[in-house]
Amino acid sequence: AAGFLLLRSRGAPPGGVVEEAAGRLSQRRYKKAVLPEPGGAAPAVSVTEIRRYLREQGVPFQDGYSCLHAPSLFAPGPAGPPFTLFIDKTTGGFLCTATLAEGTWQDLQAAVELRHRGLPPPGPGEAEEEDEEEVEARRAREDARRIWERALPLWELLDEEESRATKAAFGIAQLADATLKRFGVRYLRAARALVFPWFGPRDGALRGLKLVGTQRQGNATTTTEETFPRFDAYHNLFGLPLIGRRDTEVVLTGRELDALALHQATGVPSLALPRGATCLPPALLPYLEQFKRVTLWLGEDLRSWEAAKLFARKLSVKRCSLVRPGDLQPRPLEALNRGLNLTKILRAALPAGHKSIVSFRQLREEVFGELANSEQVAGVKWARFPELNKLLKGHRKGELTVFTGPTGSGKTTFISEYALDLCTQGVCTLWGSFEINNIRLAKIMLTQFAARRLEDQLELYDEWADRFEELPLYFMTFHGQQNIKTVIDTMKHAVYMYDITHVVVDNLQFMMGHEQLSADRLAAQDFIIGAFRKFATENTCHITLIIHPRKEDDEKELQTASIFGSAKASQEADNVLILQDRKLTTGPGKRYLQVSKNRFDGDVGVFPLEFSKASLTFSSTSSKNKAKLKKMKEEKAPSSKKDPDGGAGRSSKP
Repeated sequence: AAGFLLLRSRGAPPGGVVEEAAGRLSQRRYKKAVLPEPGGAAPAVSVTEIRRYLREQGVPFQDGYSCLHAPSLFAPGPAGPPFTLFIDKTTGGFLCTATLAEGTWQDLQAAVELRHRGLPPPGPGEAEEEDEEEVEARRAREDARRIWERALPLWELLDEEESRATKAAFGIAQLADATLKRFGVRYLRAARALVFPWFGPRDGALRGLKLVGTQRQGNATTTTEETFPRFDAYHNLFGLPLIGRRDTEVVLTGRELDALALHQATGVPSLALPRGATCLPPALLPYLEQFKRVTLWLGEDLRSWEAAKLFARKLSVKRCSLVRPGDLQPRPLEALNRGLNLTKILRAALPAGHKSIVSFRQLREEVFGELANSEQVAGVKWARFPELNKLLKGHRKGELTVFTGPTGSGKTTFISEYALDLCTQGVCTLWGSFEINNIRLAKIMLTQFAARRLEDQLELYDEWADRFEELPLYFMTFHGQQNIKTVIDTMKHAVYMYDITHVVVDNLQFMMGHEQLSADRLAAQDFIIGAFRKFATENTCHITLIIHPRKEDDEKELQTASIFGSAKASQEADNVLILQDRKLTTGPGKRYLQVSKNRFDGDVGVFPLEFSKASLTFSSTSSKNKAKLKKMKEEKAPSSKKDPDGGAGRSSKP
C-alpha cells in the first residue's frame, strides 16, 4: 500500500483535460447526514408512510425487492425517464439512476413539492460551490485518470515472461486474456498491482479505481488494496457496465478476480462488491433491482457466510441463494484453479429463506460447518490482547458484553483500544459515547492506533489520520441523556446503512440521566438492557455496554454482583468483563482484566494489563511485559455463586 500512496499526487494541480462525462457528474447531489445531529431524531420512515405519501402526491410507483420504483423527478421535461427513481424501503433515501441525484426522504419530499409548484428541481447549472467532499471526489477522479493512463492492459505486456510471472503472483494463470480484456483489467508496473476500473453505469466515464497488490510474509501471501476515491465513497459494482437490461440473474462475489473466474467458467453475469464481505452499501441496491435471482458467493470462510446471510436481508431473502463455504466450494477463483465445476456449485446454492425448520436434516450442514470451523465460529481474534483470546476465544456477533470497572480506572481508554483492535480487522464499529465528546474519543483512538504521542510529532498527523480514516468506524453524535428509542433507531439505521456488527455504548448511567428516582432508575435500566439484548439478537450485532459499578470499598475487588442495578445486566450478558484497579498498589500489575462470565464455553480468568501513558494503550508488544495467563475454574471464581443463569456459573473446561 505504501507504493500506492506515492501515486496519489495530491499536491499536483488538476490535469487540463477532464472527461466531458466526468463533468456531468457535477449534477447537484442532495446531501445525506451520516447520522443524526445532536438532539435530533434518527431517520425513521416506514414503507407504508412512503407509499401513502406517493399516492397522495399522485406519483406513480412500482413495488421492487429493496426499493420502490418511480419516474424521475430530476430529469428535464414534464415527465422524466420511466421508473429510474429508486426509493429505499427501509430509509426512504433515493437515487435517480438517470441523473445520479440522490438524497434523503425529506429531500425527495421537497423535490415533489417543487414539482407541484411548477418549479424544476436543481439541475447541473445550479450547482452550488464545491464543498470539501466534492473537491476530494474530483481529486480522486483525477488521480484515478492519471493512474489508469499509466497502467497497461495485462494481455499486452511486451515481455511474455513478465506476463506469466504477474499472473502467477496473483494466481490468475487460468484466466484467459479475453476475460481480462472484457472486464478491462490493467497492470501498474510501478506498484506491481492489478488495476480494476469503476465505470459509471450511465455514461461510461471513469469514476474510480481499485489497486490490488500482493505482499509476501514468510510462506504466506497477503493482499493489499487501495481505492480512489476512499473506501466510504467507493461504490463500484465491478462488472456492472457489462450487465444487459434483460439479465435477470446475477452472482455477487467478494473480490473482482472471483467475478472474472465465475463469468469465464459459467457465463453467468457476475459482479464484485466494493468491500467484499465487509458491507453492502444501500446506494448499490437500486442497481440490483432488475435481478429476479441473486446468488451470493462471497468467500471461503464463515465470516463471509455470515455476511452473505445479512446481505440477503437487504436484497430480499425470497430471491437470494447462498453458496456455503467448504473445501469443495471455495471462492470462485480457487475453484477455477482447482478444476472444480463452478456451474454445479451454483446449482447447489441454498435458498436464503426457509419458512420453517422441520428436522435436523436441514440443520445438518450448519452443525457440521460449526464443528469443522471451530476457530472461525469462536469469532474475530484480538491482535493486541492474545490473553483475551485464550479466555473468550474471540469476538462473536449477536452477543452482549457488559464491561465495568472503578471510576478513574481507564474504562473508556481500555474499551476504545479493545474496539479499535477489532475495527482494524474489518469489524464495522459504531461508537455511542454519551460521557465524552467524539473529538476527545477520536483523539484517544488515533493515539492508540499510531501507538505514539502525535502532539510531539505533528508532521506525522496527516499520514496517521489518512490511515485511521480508512477504518470502518462511525460515531453517534449524541451526548448526555438520550431516549432509548432514539438510540435504538439510530443503531438500526447504522446497521442497515453501514453493516455495523459491533456497537459500543459508553455508558449506561450517563445515557439515562439523573432525574429519575432510585426505583424508577432500576426499572428503566432493566428496560434498556433488555432492549440492547433484543437488538443484538435480532440484528446479529455485538453490543459492548459499559456500566458503572456500585459504590463499594476501594480496597475490595469488584465482582459480577458489583455491577450497578439489578441482576438483569449480568443475567442478560453473554460476557462480563471487569477492569480491576488496585488503588493501594503502585507499579506493574496495578490493573488487570477479569473475565467473570463467558457463556460461549465457560472459561473465566484474569490477566494483568500494563498501561502506557504515551500511547494510551493497555496492550504490550514487549515479551517481558506479557503476563502469564491465569486460568481459574468456575468454582474458584468470585462470581460463581452469584450468577445463576448458566454463564459463569457453569464448570470451566478442564
